[in-house]
Amino acid sequence: MKRVAVFLSGRGSNMVALVRACKEGRAEAEVALVVSNDKKAPGLEKAKNLGIATEVFARADFPSKAEQERRMVELLRAWRIEGVCLAGFMQIVGPTLLNACPNRILNIHPSLLPAFPGLKPQAQALAYGVKVSGCTVHFVDEGVDSGPTIIQAAVPVLEDDTEEALSSRILQKEHEIYPLALDWFSKGLLELEGRRVTLKGGDALKGLPPEGFWWPGLAG
Repeated sequence: MKRVAVFLSGRGSNMVALVRACKEGRAEAEVALVVSNDKKAPGLEKAKNLGIATEVFARADFPSKAEQERRMVELLRAWRIEGVCLAGFMQIVGPTLLNACPNRILNIHPSLLPAFPGLKPQAQALAYGVKVSGCTVHFVDEGVDSGPTIIQAAVPVLEDDTEEALSSRILQKEHEIYPLALDWFSKGLLELEGRRVTLKGGDALKGLPPEGFWWPGLAG
């Protein structure tokens, strides 16, 4: 079971979903630490209420992003953190953190990547007129929402959808697939070759809905 840190900048709903999944045994991992780049992030108080330690690394408090991330890496090592889950962390991860955690940083994004990366993807989906949107858990690389896909879930876009309504339905799916991806990661079931993520062992797929989800192919 891996000890993980959750990085957030906002309300922390995915952080709460991950913590609950771990405590309920649906994800074989331990959320040991919550890190934010915003001392006013509501997710910090939620983490404290859940008994999770918190730390803040505001970008303005450091002379450079590299120094900010260097201090983050020191903290992760001190806490024996083995993986990082980004959950609404509104800062692009730089090389200092990426190099310290190769293929050990996961992110959740509210669109079916590679469609609509970056900010306000739900509004992008509505403006483009797509009929299906959703969410994606992926490994983090040096780009913006461009890392290899781990799992996705689809959400229909309704004719009368607003950004808020679509976001709410997508968020429900986020809370389902992120704990699942964390469980696979923590158990060492994810294999990465180039951009292709495969999953070791068919038992890992038990209980997963057969429709509306896209998960890694099974490794031989």
